[in-house]
Amino acid sequence: MFTGLVDDVGTIDMVADTPAGRELRISCKYNDLAPGESIAVNGACLTVREYGAGWFTCAAVVTTLDRTTIASWTSGTRVNLERAMRLGDRLGGHLVLGHVDTVATVRQTATRDDAWLVDLQLTPDVAMLMVPHGSLTVDGVSLTVNALLPDNGVQLSIIEYTSRHTTLGALSTGDPVHVEADVLAKHVARLVAPQLAAHVLN
Repeated sequence: MFTGLVDDVGTIDMVADTPAGRELRISCKYNDLAPGESIAVNGACLTVREYGAGWFTCAAVVTTLDRTTIASWTSGTRVNLERAMRLGDRLGGHLVLGHVDTVATVRQTATRDDAWLVDLQLTPDVAMLMVPHGSLTVDGVSLTVNALLPDNGVQLSIIEYTSRHTTLGALSTGDPVHVEADVLAKHVARLVAPQLAAHVLN
């Protein structure tokens, strides 16, 4: 489990197809990793396979590749990193599982006074989980929904600190991003779905 507070921006040094999946070697600031540890890489929970001072490897299997942009990553790609939270840690963001729900597309970006606005195009199933001022995760970063937009869109207001300390500051129109909806919203939607369906039938 994660909080969506990125604590490092790593760089992919090597990509290779292996029996374990698409393996990535990522340079980072971490010097005390453990084998089998979970790390959110642009919001996708991956497992540390090998590691050393300032680097680790992980692999993405075909089901992960199907749901993410990882298949397109190459040497030099910068990625947001977050280690799994410990019990007792401050929950500065929100509860994040590291399970990417959809790959969204940046509709447009704009600056309004001191805010940088980013509009995303979501799939209908993920858009219906969004509420104004609710939480979502974009490329592993915990963000707040600034506004709901027509046609399954959502607007984010990104502060200067987040722009500087994550990869989000480099987003531009047309870029793909990983999105994870709030897990609480997903559970509520699942629980009420039968009641809503029954109401429609009646």
